[in-house]
Amino acid sequence: MQRTLVIMVKEPRPGRVKTRLGRDIGMVGAAWWFRHQTRSLIRRLRDPRWQIVLAVSPDREGINSRVWPVDLPRVAQGRGDLGDRMGRMLRGAPQGPVCLIGADIPGITKGHIARAFAALGRNEMVFGPAPDGGYWLVGAQRFGALPSGLFKDVRWSTEHALADTLATVAGRRVALLDHLRDVDTVADLHG
Repeated sequence: MQRTLVIMVKEPRPGRVKTRLGRDIGMVGAAWWFRHQTRSLIRRLRDPRWQIVLAVSPDREGINSRVWPVDLPRVAQGRGDLGDRMGRMLRGAPQGPVCLIGADIPGITKGHIARAFAALGRNEMVFGPAPDGGYWLVGAQRFGALPSGLFKDVRWSTEHALADTLATVAGRRVALLDHLRDVDTVADLHG
Protein backbone atom coordinates (compact mmCIF):
# COMPACT_ATOMS: atom_id res chain seq x y z
CA MET A 1 0.00 0.00 0.00
CA GLN A 2 1.12 3.50 -0.82
CA ARG A 3 2.43 5.56 2.09
CA THR A 4 1.42 9.22 1.82
CA LEU A 5 3.11 12.15 3.55
CA VAL A 6 0.97 15.28 3.45
CA ILE A 7 2.79 18.55 4.11
CA MET A 8 0.50 21.48 4.90
CA VAL A 9 1.89 24.68 3.38
CA LYS A 10 0.73 28.26 2.96
CA GLU A 11 1.77 30.58 0.21
CA PRO A 12 4.69 32.47 1.87
CA ARG A 13 3.36 36.01 1.72
CA PRO A 14 4.18 38.65 4.36
CA GLY A 15 1.36 38.96 6.87
CA ARG A 16 -0.21 35.64 5.82
CA VAL A 17 2.28 33.17 7.31
CA LYS A 18 3.98 32.94 10.70
CA THR A 19 2.39 36.14 11.98
CA ARG A 20 3.48 35.57 15.60
CA LEU A 21 7.06 35.19 14.37
CA GLY A 22 6.46 38.24 12.20
CA ARG A 23 5.66 40.34 15.26
CA ASP A 24 9.18 39.51 16.49
CA ILE A 25 11.24 39.73 13.27
CA GLY A 26 8.94 41.52 10.82
CA MET A 27 6.39 40.05 8.43
CA VAL A 28 8.79 40.02 5.46
CA GLY A 29 11.41 38.20 7.54
CA ALA A 30 8.86 35.67 8.77
CA ALA A 31 7.65 34.97 5.21
CA TRP A 32 11.25 34.61 4.04
CA TRP A 33 12.01 32.18 6.89
CA PHE A 34 8.89 30.11 6.10
CA ARG A 35 9.64 29.93 2.39
CA HIS A 36 13.20 28.72 2.95
CA GLN A 37 12.25 26.41 5.81
CA THR A 38 9.57 24.80 3.65
CA ARG A 39 11.90 24.32 0.68
CA SER A 40 14.52 22.75 2.92
CA LEU A 41 11.96 20.48 4.60
CA ILE A 42 10.55 19.21 1.29
CA ARG A 43 14.04 18.56 -0.07
CA ARG A 44 15.05 16.73 3.12
CA LEU A 45 11.93 14.54 3.27
CA ARG A 46 11.86 13.30 -0.33
CA ASP A 47 12.11 9.52 -0.17
CA PRO A 48 10.99 6.63 -2.37
CA ARG A 49 9.29 4.99 0.65
CA TRP A 50 6.45 7.53 0.57
CA GLN A 51 4.64 9.92 -1.76
CA ILE A 52 4.70 13.60 -0.72
CA VAL A 53 1.52 15.58 -1.32
CA LEU A 54 1.35 19.32 -0.65
CA ALA A 55 -1.85 20.55 1.02
CA VAL A 56 -1.87 24.18 -0.09
CA SER A 57 -3.49 27.38 1.11
CA PRO A 58 -4.96 29.64 -0.11
CA ASP A 59 -6.55 27.09 -2.40
CA ARG A 60 -6.38 28.62 -5.90
CA GLU A 61 -3.15 30.53 -5.31
CA GLY A 62 -1.47 27.49 -3.77
CA ILE A 63 -2.51 25.13 -6.56
CA ASN A 64 -1.04 27.52 -9.16
CA SER A 65 1.98 28.64 -7.12
CA ARG A 66 5.47 28.66 -8.60
CA VAL A 67 6.98 28.53 -5.10
CA TRP A 68 6.48 24.78 -4.60
CA PRO A 69 8.19 22.00 -6.59
CA VAL A 70 6.21 21.34 -9.77
CA ASP A 71 6.61 17.56 -9.56
CA LEU A 72 4.72 17.21 -6.27
CA PRO A 73 0.95 16.72 -6.29
CA ARG A 74 -1.05 19.53 -4.68
CA VAL A 75 -4.45 19.51 -3.06
CA ALA A 76 -6.35 22.51 -1.75
CA GLN A 77 -6.81 22.61 2.04
CA GLY A 78 -10.26 24.15 1.72
CA ARG A 79 -12.27 26.00 4.35
CA GLY A 80 -12.63 25.55 8.08
CA ASP A 81 -10.43 25.48 11.14
CA LEU A 82 -7.22 23.48 11.36
CA GLY A 83 -9.11 20.34 12.40
CA ASP A 84 -11.51 20.59 9.47
CA ARG A 85 -8.63 20.97 7.04
CA MET A 86 -6.48 18.21 8.56
CA GLY A 87 -9.44 15.83 8.69
CA ARG A 88 -10.16 16.50 5.02
CA MET A 89 -6.53 15.81 4.09
CA LEU A 90 -6.42 12.55 6.08
CA ARG A 91 -9.76 11.32 4.73
CA GLY A 92 -8.88 12.27 1.16
CA ALA A 93 -5.57 10.40 1.13
CA PRO A 94 -5.33 7.03 -0.61
CA GLN A 95 -6.02 3.90 1.46
CA GLY A 96 -2.98 2.93 3.49
CA PRO A 97 -0.88 4.79 6.00
CA VAL A 98 -0.92 8.58 5.84
CA CYS A 99 1.02 11.10 7.91
CA LEU A 100 0.40 14.82 7.96
CA ILE A 101 2.86 17.49 9.09
CA GLY A 102 3.17 21.24 9.09
CA ALA A 103 6.07 22.92 7.34
CA ASP A 104 7.33 24.90 10.35
CA ILE A 105 9.22 22.13 12.21
CA PRO A 106 12.94 22.45 11.36
CA GLY A 107 13.94 19.28 13.22
CA ILE A 108 11.97 16.74 11.15
CA THR A 109 14.09 14.11 9.40
CA LYS A 110 13.37 11.14 7.16
CA GLY A 111 14.00 9.00 10.24
CA HIS A 112 11.09 10.66 12.09
CA ILE A 113 8.76 10.04 9.16
CA ALA A 114 9.94 6.43 8.75
CA ARG A 115 9.31 5.79 12.48
CA ALA A 116 5.82 7.28 12.17
CA PHE A 117 4.95 4.96 9.29
CA ALA A 118 6.46 2.00 11.16
CA ALA A 119 4.31 2.83 14.21
CA LEU A 120 1.24 2.74 11.96
CA GLY A 121 2.01 -0.92 11.30
CA ARG A 122 1.03 -1.64 14.92
CA ASN A 123 -1.27 1.28 15.72
CA GLU A 124 -4.31 2.99 14.25
CA MET A 125 -2.97 6.50 14.83
CA VAL A 126 0.33 8.18 15.61
CA PHE A 127 1.14 11.65 16.96
CA GLY A 128 4.37 13.61 17.22
CA PRO A 129 4.06 15.73 20.38
CA ALA A 130 5.44 19.27 20.58
CA PRO A 131 6.74 20.83 23.81
CA ASP A 132 4.00 23.49 23.68
CA GLY A 133 1.20 20.91 24.07
CA GLY A 134 0.42 20.63 20.38
CA TYR A 135 1.81 18.18 17.86
CA TRP A 136 3.95 18.25 14.75
CA LEU A 137 2.61 15.07 13.13
CA VAL A 138 -0.64 13.16 13.00
CA GLY A 139 -0.83 9.85 11.19
CA ALA A 140 -3.53 7.28 10.54
CA GLN A 141 -3.69 3.75 9.22
CA ARG A 142 -6.26 4.17 6.45
CA PHE A 143 -7.69 0.64 6.20
CA GLY A 144 -11.02 1.80 7.58
CA ALA A 145 -12.82 4.99 8.47
CA LEU A 146 -11.20 7.57 10.71
CA PRO A 147 -12.95 8.33 14.00
CA SER A 148 -16.03 10.43 13.27
CA GLY A 149 -15.26 12.91 16.05
CA LEU A 150 -11.59 13.31 15.13
CA PHE A 151 -10.45 16.89 15.90
CA LYS A 152 -13.86 17.85 17.38
CA ASP A 153 -13.64 20.50 20.13
CA VAL A 154 -9.84 20.72 19.95
CA ARG A 155 -8.48 23.97 21.38
CA TRP A 156 -6.02 24.78 18.59
CA SER A 157 -2.86 26.81 19.29
CA THR A 158 -3.06 26.05 23.02
CA GLU A 159 -1.25 23.71 25.37
CA HIS A 160 -4.38 21.49 25.23
CA ALA A 161 -4.32 20.64 21.50
CA LEU A 162 -2.70 17.20 21.81
CA ALA A 163 -4.71 16.17 24.90
CA ASP A 164 -7.95 17.34 23.27
CA THR A 165 -7.14 15.42 20.09
CA LEU A 166 -6.20 12.26 21.99
CA ALA A 167 -9.61 12.46 23.68
CA THR A 168 -11.23 12.27 20.21
CA VAL A 169 -9.49 8.93 19.52
CA ALA A 170 -10.08 7.28 22.90
CA GLY A 171 -10.14 3.50 22.61
CA ARG A 172 -7.87 3.44 19.53
CA ARG A 173 -4.32 2.09 19.47
CA VAL A 174 -2.19 5.25 19.44
CA ALA A 175 1.59 5.71 19.35
CA LEU A 176 3.50 8.82 20.38
CA LEU A 177 6.77 9.80 18.71
CA ASP A 178 9.67 12.08 19.61
CA HIS A 179 8.99 15.61 20.83
CA LEU A 180 9.87 18.23 18.20
CA ARG A 181 9.48 21.99 18.36
CA ASP A 182 7.61 24.06 15.79
CA VAL A 183 8.49 27.68 15.17
CA ASP A 184 5.90 30.24 16.25
CA THR A 185 8.08 32.95 17.82
CA VAL A 186 11.67 34.16 17.68
CA ALA A 187 12.38 32.23 20.90
CA ASP A 188 11.47 29.01 19.03
CA LEU A 189 14.14 29.77 16.44
CA HIS A 190 16.76 29.62 19.17
CA GLY A 191 15.12 26.84 21.23
